[in-house]
Amino acid sequence: MVPPASTGGFRRFLDPLLKLRTFEALHYREFRLLWLGQVSLSLGTWMDQVARGWLIYEMTDSTFQLGLVRGIQALPLLLLSPIAGSAADRFDRKLQVMIAQVTDGLMYAAIAVLIFTGLIQPWHVYLTSFIKSAVNTFEQPSRVAMISDTIPHSHLTNAIGLNSIVFNLARSVGPALAGLLIAVFGTAASYAAQAFLYLIATVWTVQLRPVPHVSSGFHGKSSPVTSFGQSIVEGWKFSWRNESVRTALLITISASLFIIPFTTLLPVFARDILGVGASGQGLLLTAMGIGALCSAVMIASVGDRLPRGLLMMGGVMFYGLSVAVFSASPWFKLSFMLMLFVGLFHVSSHALVQTVVQSYSPREFRGRTMAIYQQSHVVLMIGSVLLGAVAEVWDAQWAIATMSVIGSLTMIAIYMGMPAARLIR
Repeated sequence: MVPPASTGGFRRFLDPLLKLRTFEALHYREFRLLWLGQVSLSLGTWMDQVARGWLIYEMTDSTFQLGLVRGIQALPLLLLSPIAGSAADRFDRKLQVMIAQVTDGLMYAAIAVLIFTGLIQPWHVYLTSFIKSAVNTFEQPSRVAMISDTIPHSHLTNAIGLNSIVFNLARSVGPALAGLLIAVFGTAASYAAQAFLYLIATVWTVQLRPVPHVSSGFHGKSSPVTSFGQSIVEGWKFSWRNESVRTALLITISASLFIIPFTTLLPVFARDILGVGASGQGLLLTAMGIGALCSAVMIASVGDRLPRGLLMMGGVMFYGLSVAVFSASPWFKLSFMLMLFVGLFHVSSHALVQTVVQSYSPREFRGRTMAIYQQSHVVLMIGSVLLGAVAEVWDAQWAIATMSVIGSLTMIAIYMGMPAARLIR
């Protein structure tokens, strides 16, 4: 563990924040560097959400290809997450993060050049989407596991709350910034800015001090001959046998399958039910982002004093109920207010779950447990397909209400069936 230290002249700009309890984890130099890098990465990632879709639709005028360019990003996540988690526990985490950031930055720069020169083709977008998803699949377990490497466990909830604050701020600012750059200068300008943001993130990350490597063996002993397959199996065994980790993963899987997919059908509500169009849909997502930001600030401020088990289960239960009420709302103003609550409860299925998974995982298992957590995104895609199928049979409102209530009921089932989950701190 590296004690608190300065990152140089930049510390002067952070001093006002460091006086607040909400930002206490930033006193630690290594986490501060990691967090500053996350600021740039989050902005670049959310800008890409707008720029990539706009670029492929601009070139093809095809809604099918618009969806396909997103769908192709699911393949590496599905196929490579177990390997990525094992790699995060076996090899240098900082090096893996650096390789991923440099690769992404170079791809963004290459796309910008291709657009500027008029040589861009749809296959360029598909190929870079696949590569970006692959390198991010390896980056995330390492990056998230590094949080616990850089701060004491007493500040872990605060640190993950700070990351959640960055994520939700970037979700509001990044797409707007990309849209402005595209409108004024063209899509290439957005990609150039994204490449620059990744360069900044790399500057922060390269300053991180090396962390000594530890064994990835199940019993904590050195096992250099352990294969990737054995390492992956050990990670799954640990995650199942550790009741706190298992509970946290079950909570996020339930939320990802039954509740979170409701955003897939937001265009139906915006156009057909509330009659507010695309701009209204954007406002609904903004409201959700504001609620999530408030929740992230609360988590970062209260920190490890939270009863995390009860908050995970209770937060996701109310998440499902608030989504169910939203599905029944016929008025935009009411829907906007409800989305504030949806966002408020949404964070409990992510920031708190990450905290529990990391807190109850030894360092030699954190990469693999976070890779399993990362696969909740695959569950989310399955839930989106399931929700769409149910909506075809009934309608969007009934489909969302039914699935979100089921999600809430699963939290009650976990509460009743796993009494130890209530004691998770």
